[in-house]
Amino acid sequence: MLHRYWDYFSETFNELTNQVTWPVWADVQRLTIIVAIFSIIFALLTWGVDEIFAKAIAGFFNIIK
Repeated sequence: MLHRYWDYFSETFNELTNQVTWPVWADVQRLTIIVAIFSIIFALLTWGVDEIFAKAIAGFFNIIK
């Protein structure tokens, strides 16, 4: 059983070092910045929609009070 795990990790390491084409550092930096910017924008949009719905629900409950 231990041999099976060793083979798995050995094959995985071999594939990661010899078969995978890794991006260059400049591409990694550029794509990381793009992902960070879109994550911030998406978080702000989600926050904004949440605030709108919270105010709408609070207004609705104030009306039926």
